[in-house]
Amino acid sequence: MREILGRRRKLLFRRGGKPAQLGAALHYATEWQWPVLPGVGLRSGGRQPAGARLGLGERTTRRCSCPDPDCVVPGAHPFDPGLLAATTDVRMVRWWWTNRPDAPVVLATGGRAPCAVSLPAVAGARALAALDHFGVRLGPVVATPTRWSLLVSPYGLPELGELLHSQDWVPSSLRFHGEGGYVVLPPSQIGAGQVRWERPPASPKLSTSFERGGPPSPAAPWLPKVATIVDALVTASTGSPDGGSRLAY
Repeated sequence: MREILGRRRKLLFRRGGKPAQLGAALHYATEWQWPVLPGVGLRSGGRQPAGARLGLGERTTRRCSCPDPDCVVPGAHPFDPGLLAATTDVRMVRWWWTNRPDAPVVLATGGRAPCAVSLPAVAGARALAALDHFGVRLGPVVATPTRWSLLVSPYGLPELGELLHSQDWVPSSLRFHGEGGYVVLPPSQIGAGQVRWERPPASPKLSTSFERGGPPSPAAPWLPKVATIVDALVTASTGSPDGGSRLAY
């Protein structure tokens, strides 16, 4: 079922012959009201030996388009425009990706937009298995080859601070993407590889007013509360038989 949902999502983003990133960005911004902006993207970095010792020849490298030659997240961050430019305006979104059709789609987290809790990919796979075992309902999960992000409902810094203060211990591998943060969304291509849905967004049920003939509720996917996810992750992490963390990396 998960694969079928993923295929439907891909088809949805390619409707009308639009490039994948443009279709996805328009859907996020207009259907779900998620503020987006184009990421910095990648550029060709020339050719370099793939493994001189192994005789593997040369391969083409892709580097970040930002000015930093040692960028640690190539292609996977905002640059120009900056994060504050994120919008749900259809004209702006269309203009951005018409001019840069391969640009990654970046979600500006916080405010009324989704937030996220992320962790390294290996730990993320373990965490999802544990949360499924506990019966925790998850929202959309964004996966890159290096990091997985669990989208959660919007939260503020005071709420996050109280939540973390209430915990005896929190895995150091967790990162919190709230106000002023961002997450790269599918189907973006970044330096680490392809961005995809590990758990595709699920549309919420129609509102009672819609069933009675009123307007439908917003079509944005359901999102869990950050406290639910953090509590479950802490429980999963402290369940290692040797006393260590299951979410370590």
